[in-house]
Amino acid sequence: MIDESVIEATLAAALRTGGDFAEVFAEERSSTGARLDDGRVEDLSSGRERGAGIRVVSGDTTGFAHTSDLTEAGLQAAAQAAAAAARTGGGGVRTVTLRRVDAPAPTEVSVFPETVAKAGKVALLRRADEAARSEGGPIRQVTAVYGDSRRRILVANSDGLLAGDDRVKTRFAVSSVAVGDTGMQTGRESVGATVGFEFFDKVSVEDLARTASRRAITKLSARPAPSGSLPVVIKQGSGGVLFHEACGHGLEADHIAKDVSVFRGRVGEMVASPLVTLVDDGTMGPEWGAIAIDDEGHPARRNVLIQDGVLTDYMWDWLRARKEGRASSGNGRRESYQHLPMVRMTNTYVLAGSEDPEEIIRQTPHGVYVAQLGGGQVNTATGDFVFGMTEAYLIEDGRITEPLRDANLIGNGPEILRNIDVVGNDFAMGPPGTCGKQGQGVPVGDGQPTLRVSALTIGGTAR
Repeated sequence: MIDESVIEATLAAALRTGGDFAEVFAEERSSTGARLDDGRVEDLSSGRERGAGIRVVSGDTTGFAHTSDLTEAGLQAAAQAAAAAARTGGGGVRTVTLRRVDAPAPTEVSVFPETVAKAGKVALLRRADEAARSEGGPIRQVTAVYGDSRRRILVANSDGLLAGDDRVKTRFAVSSVAVGDTGMQTGRESVGATVGFEFFDKVSVEDLARTASRRAITKLSARPAPSGSLPVVIKQGSGGVLFHEACGHGLEADHIAKDVSVFRGRVGEMVASPLVTLVDDGTMGPEWGAIAIDDEGHPARRNVLIQDGVLTDYMWDWLRARKEGRASSGNGRRESYQHLPMVRMTNTYVLAGSEDPEEIIRQTPHGVYVAQLGGGQVNTATGDFVFGMTEAYLIEDGRITEPLRDANLIGNGPEILRNIDVVGNDFAMGPPGTCGKQGQGVPVGDGQPTLRVSALTIGGTAR
């Protein structure tokens, strides 16, 4: 992407006025997207982007500049701008010798999506549309979405690090709308992985579409959700986003440093049920958050955050780790070359336990079974959250019975962790996600086995 001699000269220019640390982050990104709505291709697009961001750190001050000009002159100008923002007047010349850091790719790509004709991608959408409508008359509208991306990055810094990554992602989603006597209901199903077009050798878009339509049709007969505090059983793979939001963000070192996390200063303490082990793992290919290196050039790692209920560590990027005199955990991530890196999750999940998931339901006399969660909000300072249930059922006498209308789960992250009283042996990852933080979005994965929270507040309308 950029010649090593040019990178070295850029880093030297960035440090010329006395900075402590300089970094070049360059990327080339390409993507394709297609959307079929009511049998018509409404969108078929592709895009390319390339550029570099230059970061200079001097003491507690960070200067940052970015450019789409990857020539030596363009990079030098950006380096000088970043250095000016972090200037301390130290002067002098600092020579940087780069050494390459190699990290294993989390997955191997067999078919790069850019080699597949757009007609082949649209054909997937049409197959999904036909399958979704085959579920019956109540299905009135179907939307199918295809997307792929390839992101090649290069990271170099004044510590001598030189590393790169080539990330290919492929995703597919179907949304079906069913109409009946009780109104209109929507069912959605999505999949994605850090692989190429070979993804569809294993994933059936027809099965995906039928699942979305059946979900919408089932919800037509849903009854109002109960209100109040009840035991909640969360299906495997469907509740990982709850742990991502309710406690994952609170374990990011920048929130700890700013004292806006309920987990600050609690390493070594029991913060969850002893049944809970929470992991963040960037090496977990081919999941959506898998990376070879983070966006600061450090190899991805498997980081145990909570072990048997005990808080063991936080997630770290280079800047926060440097201040604490420790190594990065491989969690420095950024949306693009136009953004500074920050602490972010990769694939965050709860490890499997030993219980039979069917037995968990049988041991729940009355409660709610959550099969799919929607979006939510969390306050990292308090741990309080609200999440939507987009597919849920009543549990009566140890059996899953009637479907419930959409409602909210309301609770507190630390309380949920403590109130998990059974963990199943059926671990699964959930659908691909995009995590938003301070205006930046990055791809993430999450997952968990079937588990039960002994008490959670349901914001339903039934009495």
